[in-house]
Amino acid sequence: MSQSASTACLALIRSSEGCRLTTYLDVAGVPTIGWGHRLAIAEHYPNGITQAQADSIFVGDVAEVISEVLHLVKVPLTQGQLDALVDFVFNLGVGRLASSTLLKDLNECQYDSVADQILLWDHAAGKELPALKGRRIAEVALWHS
Repeated sequence: MSQSASTACLALIRSSEGCRLTTYLDVAGVPTIGWGHRLAIAEHYPNGITQAQADSIFVGDVAEVISEVLHLVKVPLTQGQLDALVDFVFNLGVGRLASSTLLKDLNECQYDSVADQILLWDHAAGKELPALKGRRIAEVALWHS
């Protein structure tokens, strides 16, 4: 397995996140720009960013997520499994993975339960969201690829 995201993983993130060249508030109310990049406290783009900047920020964000996933996961992963976890963390944040039953099961080599665990993360504000359900289904497809 390489230590980079596949083309399929990057395409899933991009299609799920979309790209906005001006700052907006994500569903959690966090200032965000580009391909789902949450702004750090001192990070501001009052005039927006270019597509090239969005793409560059995206590359850095994905590299950071891969590093976080590889730090937390203590068992071997296939490329598809890494890709599924990278999309999961890109969407939900590393803290959610770190404290999850999904990670506990995975690190206990319970690979078969991970897909079921991924599918549980399709709610926001207590409601099942079709977009999140679709994203989780796509992650499971990556997991099994």
